[in-house]
Amino acid sequence: MQSFNASELSILLVEPSAVQLKIILRELHQAGITKIDSVQSGGDAIALLQKYPPDLVISAMYLPDMTAIELLSDIRGLDRLDNTCFMLISSESKTEALEPLRQSGVVAILPKPFDRENLRRAIRTTLDYIDPAEITLQNYDIDQLEVLLVDDSIVSRNQLSRVLSNMGITRIQLAENGAEAIEKLRQQSFDLVVTDLNMPKMDGQALVEHIRTQMRNTFVPILVVTSEQNQVRLGQIEQAGVSAILDKPFEPTAIRDILYRVLDGQD
Repeated sequence: MQSFNASELSILLVEPSAVQLKIILRELHQAGITKIDSVQSGGDAIALLQKYPPDLVISAMYLPDMTAIELLSDIRGLDRLDNTCFMLISSESKTEALEPLRQSGVVAILPKPFDRENLRRAIRTTLDYIDPAEITLQNYDIDQLEVLLVDDSIVSRNQLSRVLSNMGITRIQLAENGAEAIEKLRQQSFDLVVTDLNMPKMDGQALVEHIRTQMRNTFVPILVVTSEQNQVRLGQIEQAGVSAILDKPFEPTAIRDILYRVLDGQD
């Protein structure tokens, strides 16, 4: 049960449009959030962030001096701010433009105009990051669960590790690609494999196929976390023997539900 609620959230809103700023502020106020600072540029956002770190940054994609991608990269490079929650609200719909943000661990990407319920859902996701709840499994001691996390992005690895650790899972080994993961799988057994899809040397699909066919391991649950939208490719991954597929950006509650299903067999 969360002890931290939406009314306690502090938000930095980065929006150059006065009209859009007014709309977003209204929706946040209706959600019970009043601790909101607003700026129009990325530079002003960075300056304010360093003085008064917020719980959540909400930004437009295109700012007068930089993009949201550049802003998030700058935030991730600041001491004590690398885990700051970040949300995008933008009319940008091109996959290639949004992909860097999906890979950088944003809590949500909302379109303009956005749906009120989607905004509130994103706020709940933010609360889940800030004030996480541990999980209790029937078939495993959570603090003994051995997890292999595979992702070529250090940002994604850090985010996933943090989410799992917040749930009480601390025995986490990391690999940067499928080939490195296979070496670790040869050295020890794992209770769960969590992998990205698109990686160099050996991608997530090839890793799943290798585990299921070459290693003849049909029992270890494998969770693929991806921003892939191609339904043919997703179908191929399912046929390879993956236990579950989770979209980026993801919600901690979604991972929690999947863990209950694949580890405890709970629907």
